[in-house]
Amino acid sequence: MAAGSGKVVFKSGVLRWIDDRLPVVSALYNDAVVYQTPRNLNYWWNFGSLAGIMLTLQIITGIVLVMQYTPHTEMAFDSVERIMRDVNYGWLLRYAHANGASMFFIVVYIHMFRGLYYGSYKAPRELLWMLGVVILLLMMATAFMGYVLPWGQMSFWGAQVITSLFSAFPLVGDPIVTWLWGGFAVDNPTLNRFFSLHYLLPFVLVGVVFLHLIALHTHGSNNPVGIDVSKKDKIPFHPYYTVKDLLGLSVFLLFFAYFVFFNPNILGHPDNYIPADPLVTPAHIVPEWYFLPFYAILRSTVYDSLFTPLVVFSYLGITEKLMGVIAMFGSIAVLLVLPWLDTSRVRSATFRPIYKWLFWVLVIDTVVLTWVGGQVPTETVVLIGQIATLYYFVHFLVLMPLLGRFERPRPLPDSIGRPVLSHGAAAQPAE
Repeated sequence: MAAGSGKVVFKSGVLRWIDDRLPVVSALYNDAVVYQTPRNLNYWWNFGSLAGIMLTLQIITGIVLVMQYTPHTEMAFDSVERIMRDVNYGWLLRYAHANGASMFFIVVYIHMFRGLYYGSYKAPRELLWMLGVVILLLMMATAFMGYVLPWGQMSFWGAQVITSLFSAFPLVGDPIVTWLWGGFAVDNPTLNRFFSLHYLLPFVLVGVVFLHLIALHTHGSNNPVGIDVSKKDKIPFHPYYTVKDLLGLSVFLLFFAYFVFFNPNILGHPDNYIPADPLVTPAHIVPEWYFLPFYAILRSTVYDSLFTPLVVFSYLGITEKLMGVIAMFGSIAVLLVLPWLDTSRVRSATFRPIYKWLFWVLVIDTVVLTWVGGQVPTETVVLIGQIATLYYFVHFLVLMPLLGRFERPRPLPDSIGRPVLSHGAAAQPAE
């Protein structure tokens, strides 16, 4: 195989014949082997490939599990128990799939925070970032429907609570809930359509991931310095970053294996090992941990608050429940328009002294929201959640637009191969 003058030439006559008529192999070779990447990427860039590996693992384990699962309210719980007890290595498949969802979200959240820190959402990569947010939404929908399938107590009541949120929308809310349920209560039709969508959405997710990769390869990867790189500052993806990714994958698999083999239920809820009972409400209904920040935002706006000026909307017929739903979806929608909210011309937080601190405040704020979402809503917990929710929106809607106008970034180097100089001789000023 030779790359020559840009066109891949295969030594095998069969490959040449196939590629001449269907250039799939050469496309894979160009995008996965000789794809030019900045030579200064650090290990935070490993999480993109880890996300792809976790998606593949989830699809494979899910396809095998579905061969033994029965999507019926009277048999779903028992079919999951049969997988755990009677199917060869069924326990491994189920634990790998259940904990794999958590690992998938961990990897994607780190991947997104890396993008926030290094400004990977800025021009010309706006659409790349927006497709990433769409991937997050699809992940959340898929994970929520998958959590319902075991038909335990938390599965049933989680479906009841989350689907009921749509009833907050005036006029169309109740018809939407009835359509989601397939009737007038969470029952067998609900389980069947959630099962169908849970099986379908991962393949939609794969399609959006391919669009994400196309957008990535159109303008190339960002880098820790955040400046555009010249051809001399690029290296082929293989073998340099394939080896780096394999090292990262090895470490990550050790982390993943701990949860699968030694502590498989720590990230789940014990109530989900109780069969669903519509007549017994759990003492504390909580979603999976990766939904907790958004659940905290939803809950914080539902309770009366001295910190939320949105109470004036009650005079317009907007209920607190509707405000909670709007805030929850708004916390994701704000990420979609992030490329236009950040007015700074400098990408990387390495050269933005104030933004660097605000980034870590946002990380802490997200951790606080996660903690709040998992707690019983006492007065103190609700107050902390409201303050954390308020900061979340202030960070994106107020601080980031203003910061680009007042912050004075450090000088940018003229190449990713040079250190930042204290004098401006070899550095270009940040406009």
